[in-house]
Amino acid sequence: MLIKIPSVLYLGLDTLAVDVEVNVANRGLPGFEIVGLPNKAVAESRERVRAAIVNSGIKFPAKKITINLAPADIPKQGSFYDLPIALGILSSAMDFSLPEKSLFYGELSFDGVLRHTRGAFLLGLFAKEYGFKNIFLPKDCANEITTFDGINIYPVERLSQLLAHLLNRQNIKKLERRDKEEFSLESSEFDMTEILGQEQAKRAMEIVASGGHNIMMVGSPGSGKTMLARALPGILPLLSEKESIEVTKIYSASGHMAPGASMMKIRSFRSPHHSASLAGLIGGGNQPQPGEISLAHRGVLFLDEFNEFPRSIMESLRQPLEDGCVTISRAKGRTKYPARFILVASANPCPCGYLNHFKKECTCTPQEVRRYNKKASGPILDRIDLHIDMPAVDIDELSQDGQAIKFLENSSVIRKRVANAHQIQEERFKDDIICNNAEMKNRHIKKYCSLSGEVKKILNQAAIAFQLSARSYFKMIKVARTIADLTGNDNIESPHMAEALQYRTK
Repeated sequence: MLIKIPSVLYLGLDTLAVDVEVNVANRGLPGFEIVGLPNKAVAESRERVRAAIVNSGIKFPAKKITINLAPADIPKQGSFYDLPIALGILSSAMDFSLPEKSLFYGELSFDGVLRHTRGAFLLGLFAKEYGFKNIFLPKDCANEITTFDGINIYPVERLSQLLAHLLNRQNIKKLERRDKEEFSLESSEFDMTEILGQEQAKRAMEIVASGGHNIMMVGSPGSGKTMLARALPGILPLLSEKESIEVTKIYSASGHMAPGASMMKIRSFRSPHHSASLAGLIGGGNQPQPGEISLAHRGVLFLDEFNEFPRSIMESLRQPLEDGCVTISRAKGRTKYPARFILVASANPCPCGYLNHFKKECTCTPQEVRRYNKKASGPILDRIDLHIDMPAVDIDELSQDGQAIKFLENSSVIRKRVANAHQIQEERFKDDIICNNAEMKNRHIKKYCSLSGEVKKILNQAAIAFQLSARSYFKMIKVARTIADLTGNDNIESPHMAEALQYRTK
């Protein structure tokens, strides 16, 4: 008897249709074989499915069972074929039909329990696009797709429970659709009021958060670089619906969604160590997986001790910073992942860290300082919009009393201004495919960033004085556009451009 069950195949973030064809033959020696270019995880489904059926109190059919994953010329990977394979075998052996327009998805454990399985959100997108009405999947994955309308979502705990539902013995309760969920933005590691001094750096972070710009902080140890970077997520607004879909696809496909989690709304913060490998940062592997830059999509990528990263890894950031995506090419094919993130890099001014310190004396030679600062190449630094020096904080500022701290703005106040700037940009770019000022191309700058004669004069004089490249020249216009958005101005004025140029003195 032949049973066909629709399923899926993931190629990066793309989802393709696959038919799980289960043929149970009465002739021939008993056996269990899977064909259709399965990888090791798929081939091992035989043992998981057999054990899950037997330990669910069901007799496994002693017949010749052949599973074909069609189309047969594309490699298959993943453990989510366990459930459709098991149901195909049970449907043939127990002679019951499966509901039409339904998808079955999930990894089985030996005792018949369905485990949390990656890729459920992509399955929901596929079901919505191709008109599937029902999805049966592990209970721990079900929340990922509760925002899709028109789809019945059945959270399944174990194989025997699903079998009872299909035989009309005991129905599984459908999950209700969730239109909105409450998310807390008070979960960042630091609040801006905890960072004493460094007012210019705080202002720079507000601009970074408002326009999606990149920033480089250079300062002595203990000047507050790491605290500022970790406080940045606290002033970023929630992901928009479009951004949320992009980010959730990446996390779901790579298996980074926590059990029971739903669509992602809070922007991610990734902070890889400088010993991270190239594949770990950019992405890769035999079966290409997203790296840290893709997991930071629409969020923050913090590279502490930037000059300690290997030169090859630094240079690999060039293309993602420019294009907002990364393409991983292998002999078996190419995979493209989005990588539009805010880069926050921090470094010391010299190897010992105390160059130009107002109290401690630097012990580095001029050659050591030059060699250290040359680790970050000009092309990489040119792709970073804001550059700030962070001097050491005086002890008087650190010992402020509670009354003085009261006048410092907390992250929630700054976040409101940032959210207003995001709304302005969302309205501005509603007919374009970009989301913020940092993503503007030259055609967008020409359309949305008209400069008066006085503003052009200031920019041109600075470009000559600072020897700005063409890329840096246009980045200053983007930063000035963000500063104007923060003040609610439709036009870029002289104070906006003057402030933007303060962050580009090198």
